Amino acid sequence: MDNFINPTRRPIKRNGAEHNIRLILVSFAASVILTRLSLSLAGYPQLGRGTLHIAHVLWGGLLLFIASVLLLILANRWAYSASAVLSGVGVGLFIDEVGKFITRSNDYFYPAAAPIIYAFFLLTLLLYLDIRRPPQWDARAEMYRALEALQEVLDHDLEAHERADLQARLRRVLHQADQPDLVRLASVLLNFLGSQSLHLAPDRPGFWERWRDRLRTFEARWITQRRLKIILILGLGALGLGALTDLAAFFVVALAPVEARQQIVASLMASGQVTSASSLEWFTARQGLEGAVGLLLLLASAFLLIGQDRRGTRAGQFGLLLALTTVNLLVFYFDQFAAVIVALIQAGLLLGIIRYRRLYLAK
Repeated sequence: MDNFINPTRRPIKRNGAEHNIRLILVSFAASVILTRLSLSLAGYPQLGRGTLHIAHVLWGGLLLFIASVLLLILANRWAYSASAVLSGVGVGLFIDEVGKFITRSNDYFYPAAAPIIYAFFLLTLLLYLDIRRPPQWDARAEMYRALEALQEVLDHDLEAHERADLQARLRRVLHQADQPDLVRLASVLLNFLGSQSLHLAPDRPGFWERWRDRLRTFEARWITQRRLKIILILGLGALGLGALTDLAAFFVVALAPVEARQQIVASLMASGQVTSASSLEWFTARQGLEGAVGLLLLLASAFLLIGQDRRGTRAGQFGLLLALTTVNLLVFYFDQFAAVIVALIQAGLLLGIIRYRRLYLAK
């Protein structure tokens, strides 16, 4: 297939692509959560009079337009970060009103809206995880990224370690005898970077690097193996116990007599959690799946408690991934954005398990 693709048309990942997608993820999640929270606290006000209603989807579209125009007009490196933030906020404001787009009644509170937003966030997260993987080496791609990194020279912002990385990238290109033009260009750039008169900026860690260093300092001082293990045991155990109530409710509904089951269904419909026979089936499935995940998390907590760390972390990681990627789609349908807090706790515990395995179980 590659023989039919013009090599000059092949896509190349730019420097800092994962940083930009990370900005989109953070700003997207923050815009949805803050929008829902602020509207709830303000009583869902409407901007406009009479027949006019200026929905926040319009502001989202405006921010998306500005984000795209920035990249078409400006060559500055900061334009990518600014565009990423504007894109994240814009798509958050846009997709927050997805309930209005998929219903005839323009229902902002349509139950399926929250799972759609959550699924879109998960897809973006998968894109981020894929982009984080190192790209396949290619001389042409290396030169693309090298020329992009040279913008640091124009901004008088090239630091010593950045020059060293750039020189290593160009030296790899020098060994490509089948591309003499690129070799000559890399040689010229290496001579330029090795010039004594080249201005180098002092090493200044960026925002993310400063926060990463602070977190590492905090971790080294406070988060010992024992403390992290206690946090995981308590967190997994608490989530597991909470999910057991859903499992008990699942069996009550499944095994109850017909009359008792009808009363349970009537109470669920009166509370608004269930609106039809099909939603009852999904509600029952949600309880069963949450209960199954809860048992996995309790098992993981027990394994960690008795010193079976590998089994405990494997069970906990599998249970949390299952909850975050599958079960939460149903949870968001019935609980709406109240499920955000639990999802954040699950994500935090998953990161803790990954960190624990990397630091203490890698051997």
